[in-house]
Amino acid sequence: MDDVTRAIRPVLLCLALIAPAVLFRLSAVHFAAPMALVIFGIGVVAASFVLAWAAEAAQIDISGGLAVAILAVIVVLPEYAVDLYFAYSAGERPEYVQFAAANMTGSNRLLLGLGWSAVVVVSLLVASRASGRPVRVLLLPERYRLELGFLLLAGVVAFAIPVSGQIHLLLGAGLLGLFAFYLIRVSRDDGSGEPDLVGAAARIAALPAELRRPLVVGMFVASALAILVCAEPFAEALVGGGAALGVDQFLLVQWLAPLASEAPEFIVALLFAVRGRGALALGMLISAKVNQWTLLIGSLPVAYLFGGGSTSLVLDARQVEEVLLTATQTLMGVAILLVLRFPGWAAYTLFGLFAVQFVIPGMHGRLVISAVYAALALALLVVHRHQIIPTVTAPFRPMRPAPVAEPVPERGAPVGVR
Repeated sequence: MDDVTRAIRPVLLCLALIAPAVLFRLSAVHFAAPMALVIFGIGVVAASFVLAWAAEAAQIDISGGLAVAILAVIVVLPEYAVDLYFAYSAGERPEYVQFAAANMTGSNRLLLGLGWSAVVVVSLLVASRASGRPVRVLLLPERYRLELGFLLLAGVVAFAIPVSGQIHLLLGAGLLGLFAFYLIRVSRDDGSGEPDLVGAAARIAALPAELRRPLVVGMFVASALAILVCAEPFAEALVGGGAALGVDQFLLVQWLAPLASEAPEFIVALLFAVRGRGALALGMLISAKVNQWTLLIGSLPVAYLFGGGSTSLVLDARQVEEVLLTATQTLMGVAILLVLRFPGWAAYTLFGLFAVQFVIPGMHGRLVISAVYAALALALLVVHRHQIIPTVTAPFRPMRPAPVAEPVPERGAPVGVR
């Protein structure tokens, strides 16, 4: 019974945090935007944790390929619920197009600029302490070239958005098709064996099957319903809260909503990194990046059409610049990893460029940073040019299993050099 108590305690705590948001939503009680932002924001974050734990623990009872297909959709629900609400609402309220673009670009840049960088830095520090000598490069196993191939394809296709100034329904359909193909490929090639779980998910997975299965199902239902109930008031509170607090609404939607919805994913990845599983942690975030560039962006014009809009989300100049900045950042991230090595200098560079956008905001700042990303990406693509074709073709050819590689000490070689 002690094990059961330890397993469900964090779930009960999260449900207690979710309850006020759900009750206030169902009772139609109205709050000032800043208070609503706190109440429903806490509800979204708590529900995101419950959903993430349930999705991880479910891997014990679901076969590998099926787990990949199901979990890839489930774990992105909190983030996508908010963004799709903005896209859907934009069908009748055109000013909401900017918020759909803001949330999409913010979540993308946050995941790579902060998430990837933090995981690599923590992994290298942990490996250095364990080995007693500096570790400067995080190595990835060959099997992650599949995700990199899909991310490279989706990232290149995404440049059509700033070039055309819109997210057309046909582009969305193509990205959704690419996501479906990605699910098929990772389902077939998934050879990771037993799931590697940490924290609350590991304790839930360790419960007897007769307790674990109904608990996981209940967690799925409760968290999904809570997210769907809280998504609209949370999104509206972001917009209203920005106006009430005198904060740029675009920036509030761009950064606060992704921080709330992606917190569980970041924490799980960092836990893996702290435990010396840096390659697995980074692999999780690469997969999440693929989902964002395919499933999320592909769904936006569909939601917009269902909400009463046309077949294309037309972006203004600022939104075009934001997408361009996001696409060039992604291109640099892929260029770094073409050789399946993530050196420490690259992590610090990505984080520095991510942070500097808050210091030099505005059109010129976004264009300058985009140019820096593009220049560094092109230089890395030239240096790693022999790995471009293997990476681009990885989604279309069978993969050979390879052992998982973790951070290893550099033995006299310069950083980032084999």
